[in-house]
Amino acid sequence: MGLFSRRRGGSQRTERADRLFVGDPRFDDWETVREFEDLGTARAWLQQLADGGIEAAITADHELDRFDRGDIFLQVPPGRWSDAEELLGGLSDL
Repeated sequence: MGLFSRRRGGSQRTERADRLFVGDPRFDDWETVREFEDLGTARAWLQQLADGGIEAAITADHELDRFDRGDIFLQVPPGRWSDAEELLGGLSDL
């Protein structure tokens, strides 16, 4: 599965919503909502935020290992931490 998908009716490439951003300075001021050790789990929690209408990104400071494991952060834009925490709070108890 590639990191990009084609838009219908054009040749432009777009980033996947569940892409891992490694060392990307665009997210330096974003707030961390959760930390994970594996990419699959991070993507599942990212989907919960997306379904709730909250913008979020999966980030890491370093490349993951060959098993997609490492220090992974689920981050939201400044000012959205409490919205994300409220949405995810109930899921943490499951």
